[in-house]
Amino acid sequence: MLTALYDGNCVICQSSCATLRALDWRRRIQFVDLHDDELWRERYPDLRFDELMGEIHVLDEGGKLYSGFRAGRRLLREMPLGMPLWLLLQLPGMEGIGGRVYRFIAGRRYRINKIFGKAGPDCVDESCAMPG
Repeated sequence: MLTALYDGNCVICQSSCATLRALDWRRRIQFVDLHDDELWRERYPDLRFDELMGEIHVLDEGGKLYSGFRAGRRLLREMPLGMPLWLLLQLPGMEGIGGRVYRFIAGRRYRINKIFGKAGPDCVDESCAMPG
């Protein structure tokens, strides 16, 4: 079982999690919204909200923590239909490229949400700054 900690105020994050839930036929992933403190703070007291808000984090059954691109890649490994993409993301150079692309999108996700007219509750002015 994996636990994915994500920004539930982000439309991109919500959509990604909804897609992953639909593909998680074996029900191996629990998605936890970071804005629901009770669901994660008690279970993971060593994790910090401001760090978690920077990118998705995934914990495996052994307690290993994956973040950002590596977390997304780890999620894909749990799903039968995600396996081909997971294999592609194992190719040499993909971690560097994937990590940069992931960080670019993650750091601008509230502004991207706003561009598509789907600003979340933290997007209250023109800056759409990341919370925390």
